[in-house]
This record gives sequence, C-alpha cells and structure tokens, in this order.
Amino acid sequence: MIALLVIDMQNAFFEAPELAAQQERVVGECNRLLEGFKAAGQAALLIGTEHERDKSTWTLSMLDDGQGFIFRGSEQAHSVPGLMKEDLPQLNKTRDSAFVGTNLLARLRNWAADDVVLAGVSTHNCIAQTAADAFAHNIRVTYAKDAMASEADQDAADMLRILSTTYRQPIQSTEEILARIDRAT
Repeated sequence: MIALLVIDMQNAFFEAPELAAQQERVVGECNRLLEGFKAAGQAALLIGTEHERDKSTWTLSMLDDGQGFIFRGSEQAHSVPGLMKEDLPQLNKTRDSAFVGTNLLARLRNWAADDVVLAGVSTHNCIAQTAADAFAHNIRVTYAKDAMASEADQDAADMLRILSTTYRQPIQSTEEILARIDRAT
C-alpha cells in the first residue's frame, strides 16, 4: 500500500506571497494525486497544523516571539479553496513533522502502508521533517514535485537534494506517481 500525505494545504500558509503565487498549481496537482489515489484504492490523508490559543501547543519560536499561529477553528486553519477534501481522513499536528505527537505511524501501519508520497507545503519545513521521520520508521518516501511548494526556494532545493540523496527518497512528477500507483494495483 502506498499512502498519499497532503500536508498543510491551509489558508495560513498561502498568506505568504511566494506560496500564494503557487496556490493554484499546487491545489490542482494535489487534486490530481487525490483522484488518482482514490481511483487506485490507495490511502490518502489530509494533514494540517492547528494550535491552541493558550500556548500549550506552541513551538519554541512561537513562544519566543509571543505570537501564535493557525488557531483551531480559525479561518487560517481551514483548507485552501478548491482542495478536494471530501471523505478524506484528517490528522492535526502541532510540529513540523507529521509523526511528532500524532498517531500517523499507527494509521500507516493499519493501512499496511510502507511507502508514502508527500505533497503540500512547505517543502523545506514540514515536508522535509515528515520525510526524515518516515525514514526513521522504515517508511519509503517519494516527493510529489509538482504538488509541493515552498516560500524559500533555495532552502527547498537544498533539503530535497540532501534527503533524496541521503535517504534515497525519489522526487517524481505527478504523472510518474500516478503511473506507479496504477502498476501497484
């Protein structure tokens, strides 16, 4: 089983002009992947970030700055318009890695998924941290290059180069990924 993890496709992240300029492309490619995974009977999970206003879930940088972000129930926490999220299971996280403080590993094990495709934002932060932790759990990772974006292009390119080389995590187009899941079914 190959699982698709769509990470942080929320309004808050697309407030950054660099990501806003890429929103339509990323949403469209995420939707193509979601449709393909559904048609192939493969699992997909929508992963988002949400924090509490009482500071109990804030990161060190949020605490240092005295400013929270993406509060539960806020407009910032909602999925970006146009993302196909109907009937998708969802997972909330409070750290960059979707594995930290969540039941992601148990969900993947329940699905018998030992391979994940990562899509969403931001490549150099949440996607990279999730990928590194997946490797630590012996889960293979593929980066959906057409369905990812970052507000820091050079950092994203550096992270992908390091992770794809060091952990043997391929970077593939939407077409390559869809062809692969078709072969897997």
